[in-house]
Amino acid sequence: MNAVRSPMAAALMRHLAGREWQVDSVGVRAGGPDPLAAAAMGEIGVAIGAHRPRRFEDLEAGSFDLIIALSPEARQKAMELAGATKVEYWPTFDPTIVEGSREQRLAAYRMVRDQLLARLKARFPAPAPPRAEARKG
Repeated sequence: MNAVRSPMAAALMRHLAGREWQVDSVGVRAGGPDPLAAAAMGEIGVAIGAHRPRRFEDLEAGSFDLIIALSPEARQKAMELAGATKVEYWPTFDPTIVEGSREQRLAAYRMVRDQLLARLKARFPAPAPPRAEARKG
């Protein structure tokens, strides 16, 4: 519903890449903002409270170079729309299915956040800083 995993991943990617990449988040269905997703992200200083859920159909066709699908449904939709665009599938747990106390549910969101962050860092490593040349003298 473009309210949890994809917005988290997009916000994390923006946080990591800054303005170097254009990142968007869409889903198979549009839903409402998720307060636990916002809370988990806020804990690491990444805001998603302003995210407005969107669907694949809201994107301009061919306006993307890579689609990363996080659910089986999103993967299927991405494959239908992708054409020549590369699609990667990263199966990602849905924390909204966890029941229990707020803290137990929030722990599931944190787990997803941390897994997405690790996966993004591995897939899109930061370039090494320029090496300073040693002074001669």
